[in-house]
Amino acid sequence: MIINFRDMEETVLTEFYGGNKELRAYMHNDGLNKIMRAKLVPGASIGLHTHEAGSEIIYVLEGKGKVLYDGNYEDVKAGTCHYCPKGHSHSLINDSEEDLIFFAVVPVQ
Repeated sequence: MIINFRDMEETVLTEFYGGNKELRAYMHNDGLNKIMRAKLVPGASIGLHTHEAGSEIIYVLEGKGKVLYDGNYEDVKAGTCHYCPKGHSHSLINDSEEDLIFFAVVPVQ
């Protein structure tokens, strides 16, 4: 199956999970997983949240930022992958001067 993000309508989520600014994403949801290519502009973030029923994988395509994972900050940049297992909490923060573009997979709960 090919998922072509260029053929999708962009979704804009303002203050996602209580974060700053907006998350802009192209999302495929097949009822089992949400698969997305997304962007956080400088100063934007996804707020802190816990994955109660499933996990999340975030692979950074471009830019850099940080993840708040279980109370600790971890740097992320292009080529790094962040994994948040079921039962853990995280937030993604673009604290840089460039866009943070990432690919994410989240099982649908």
